[in-house]
Amino acid sequence: MLTFIVRRTLIMIPQLILLSLIIFLLAKAMPGDAVTSSFMSNPNVTPEQMEKMREKLGLNDSWYVQYGHWIGNAVQGDFGQSFTHKQPVTALLAGRVGNTVLLSFGVLIVTYIIAIPLGIIAGRWTDSWADKMIVTYNYFAFATPLFVFSLLMLFLFSFILGWTPIGGSVDIRIETGSFDYIISKVKHLILPVMSGALLATFGTIQYLRNDIIDTKLKDFVKTARAKGVPESKVYTRHILRNSLLPIAAFLGYEITGLIAGSIFLEMIFSYPGLGQLFIQSIMGRDFTVVTALVMISGTAAIVGTMLSDIILSIVDPRIRID
Repeated sequence: MLTFIVRRTLIMIPQLILLSLIIFLLAKAMPGDAVTSSFMSNPNVTPEQMEKMREKLGLNDSWYVQYGHWIGNAVQGDFGQSFTHKQPVTALLAGRVGNTVLLSFGVLIVTYIIAIPLGIIAGRWTDSWADKMIVTYNYFAFATPLFVFSLLMLFLFSFILGWTPIGGSVDIRIETGSFDYIISKVKHLILPVMSGALLATFGTIQYLRNDIIDTKLKDFVKTARAKGVPESKVYTRHILRNSLLPIAAFLGYEITGLIAGSIFLEMIFSYPGLGQLFIQSIMGRDFTVVTALVMISGTAAIVGTMLSDIILSIVDPRIRID
């Protein structure tokens, strides 16, 4: 097992290097630069002054020289300076990453709480009225755009009913660290978490339902029933144990997808996280922040893939590679 983890970790290194190179080159290909974004609202700045600033920042160096400086600093946790927010990118991200992690894992937990029981019910009692209702719900969840559903949830529960806060991550009037502060955090999370989770369930439900239906027809299940094993044990020890493997395998991908999906949730609910910062940085041409966020998201995708492989190898030792 240790050999497998070390091997997968070593494979990540060239992937991260290639990812960083692609991100840097794409950022260089975008129109404008850090100087443009910093002084575009100041008409008194002359082209000569902007050119001096580019020279000072090293923006006139060759791309590979700039890449070497950027990746060297990034390895040390220094992603440069945000020209829009006038502070280091690392400090800017540190103030928002906690909100995104809370939102993403909140959506993940609620998704599994809803999806796993529904998938089991739909797979065990196929073609029943419960299965038909769950499949219908799944179709709606698959076909409904996240931003449309989120806007409807915001309009209904915040504007019409007034049950949840309209935006933000916490009431700024409450003292940080107090019990009321924690309650306020939870209240601000409820609506975006439920909006994301109710639509994110369709994949898990469908995978679990299909796998249970397939597993019910396997020879080892028929053998267990022929031996007189009670139906409840057939499902818990034979069918569910094998059917949950795809869920474990996709855990890493789910985490990666939630980080990407948080962009819509954070923008709609005015939730101050990395997704909202990403859109604001693109609009403001704050390329140092954009490259840092894309690098973090890409790293999360690679780590998520490795995490899925490790979890699957733990759940099912038959596929483990040592």
